[in-house]
Amino acid sequence: MGLIAAGWITVLLLGGGIALDRTLSNQVERNFDEQLEYMLTAMIASAEIDPLGEVWFNRALGDQRFLEPGSGLYWQISGEGYEPYPSRSLWDTPLELRGPQDPEHFDAEPHFYNTNQLGESLRVVERTVILPGSETRWTFAVASTTEELDAQKQQIRLILIWSFVVLGLGLIVMALLQIRYGLSPLRRVRAAISRLRTSGENRITEPLPTEVQPLVEELNALLEHSEKQAEEARTHAGNLAHALKTPLTVLTNAATARDPNLNEAVFRETRTMQRHVDHHLARARAVGRRAVGHARTDVRASAEAVRRAVERLYPQGRLDIAGSRDTMVAIERQDLDEILGNLIENAAKYGGGSVFVTIDADPDSEHCLIWVEDDGTGIPAEERTRIFDRGARLDTGKPGTGLGLAIVRDVAEIYGGSVSLRESEDLGGLLVELSLPRA
Repeated sequence: MGLIAAGWITVLLLGGGIALDRTLSNQVERNFDEQLEYMLTAMIASAEIDPLGEVWFNRALGDQRFLEPGSGLYWQISGEGYEPYPSRSLWDTPLELRGPQDPEHFDAEPHFYNTNQLGESLRVVERTVILPGSETRWTFAVASTTEELDAQKQQIRLILIWSFVVLGLGLIVMALLQIRYGLSPLRRVRAAISRLRTSGENRITEPLPTEVQPLVEELNALLEHSEKQAEEARTHAGNLAHALKTPLTVLTNAATARDPNLNEAVFRETRTMQRHVDHHLARARAVGRRAVGHARTDVRASAEAVRRAVERLYPQGRLDIAGSRDTMVAIERQDLDEILGNLIENAAKYGGGSVFVTIDADPDSEHCLIWVEDDGTGIPAEERTRIFDRGARLDTGKPGTGLGLAIVRDVAEIYGGSVSLRESEDLGGLLVELSLPRA
């Protein structure tokens, strides 16, 4: 910020200084030209033609420098057929004027130009006039050395340079002070964060300026989110340890007692442990992906992908999908595939062969509703709550782990959704209503 401010200040002051230098220099030059033009006008007003046809002055010119040789201020009158009539300051060296070189040249208005003569840089103004009593075109010229003009320009330039340097340094210092003062709330935030690490506090409670209060609120929200994730991780670890404790105890006792059915016990308890591990791994993956950022998944695309997979497993069944084609939900695609996969596969496995999936298209709702219906025997109302428990199965005659609906419920709740069961009015079997937040 300091470098950008210094750069812009330098560019703007440089541009403004150049423009002001040009303006003041032009003004000084105009004043210089006006003085020369005033002297030229005075010469023409004082000029007359004598009986010999030559020019003479009826009164002396006022500036003493015209009488001092090499003074830097000169005048000269030239006419065709006449020798140049110079001021005494020119001594014996006439000026080379532009007008007399061309007989057809006629400057009705004063004409200014620069030239190098007499070993000096001169500013010349000349004008062509025809005096009363003469047919000759007389060229009146006044020349002055530009030393004084250049000195004035140089003095103006030095004043501008030093003024703008001081102004620029002052502006840069003020900009740096403003930046330091303006960023001081961030240093206070940094100090508050440092105290969080050293004091063990879990929130920033120090009153801070209004400018950084939104940042503090977001930081506190992030800390709260991190604490919640850590608590979820501790809860999952504790639940998994508790779930594995009983099967491990059973296996240890069976092995210690040399139980003749040890093989059967190992097979049964390891399957139980595998179910618990799969369940908690699914929850951990969902929590981790939710923490990455705001996910967006097309419900119809996920449902179509699941239908293709289920139709290969159950080719004799019928699976239809209806409803919205462009609904987006705030859930990762992999997790939505797992949820829909469990629901649709259960409907195809335990139903009568027909599965109907409907995607709610209500754009005003904050949640997207997905209904999965089948034409099976359904689930009794008193069993619809227990069926979400880990390992709960109503039909043990078909292969499965009893984790499908438990994973569906847990993953949906992690993303702020829900799942419920009721009877399908159209097909007569089970209807699963899945609610997920829209993206």
